[in-house]
Amino acid sequence: MKSTTRSIPVHSPRRVIIVHGYRACPDDHWFPWLRDTLSADGVDVNVVTLPTPEEPDAAEWHSAVAEALGAPDASTWVVAHSLGAITALRVLASLSQPWTLGGLVLVSGFTGALAAIPELDAYLADDVDAEAIGQHISVRVVMRSDADSLVPPAASDALALRLGAELHIEPGAGHFLAADGVTTLRPVVDWMRAGVASAATASSRPRRLRESTHC
Repeated sequence: MKSTTRSIPVHSPRRVIIVHGYRACPDDHWFPWLRDTLSADGVDVNVVTLPTPEEPDAAEWHSAVAEALGAPDASTWVVAHSLGAITALRVLASLSQPWTLGGLVLVSGFTGALAAIPELDAYLADDVDAEAIGQHISVRVVMRSDADSLVPPAASDALALRLGAELHIEPGAGHFLAADGVTTLRPVVDWMRAGVASAATASSRPRRLRESTHC
């Protein structure tokens, strides 16, 4: 499969939207740390509050993320975790053309049903055209662990391939929850500060970033 992704200039983020996942809230896991760290850099950060996270409704989550995102530009980044990833992708797919996004980081990102969480089958029933979305985003990274009990590594790898995204593996990070010991996410800040410029160039396979040893 050959992507036709166009090259988009990489800009430092001025606005970041963080989308949490299932059974989470803006004050959980690494979201507060990322918000505070980026805010200290002068970035406008919005950790979206998604309604009924214990019983997520796809339409309600879509509406909340769409409202927070508004009209993105090359200085806008989205960071989404787990169920928030497919939600963010659906919102991006619904944007009116033309649109551009500076960066997209999907942590434990996936599409399709999860055997470990069958109660989300209905939410996950609809797929998204990830290949088309990737053409509008300059920096694309899928970040996964080598020990995620909820999202199979193959699901994250497949999403990275579809997006033409960089693949970053964080050893021992589980599902990137506080319960897994993950309350910071330094690589995300590093990517935003430096830019993963090579992500603007399409390839038929995702390039694997260096495996990290910090959480």
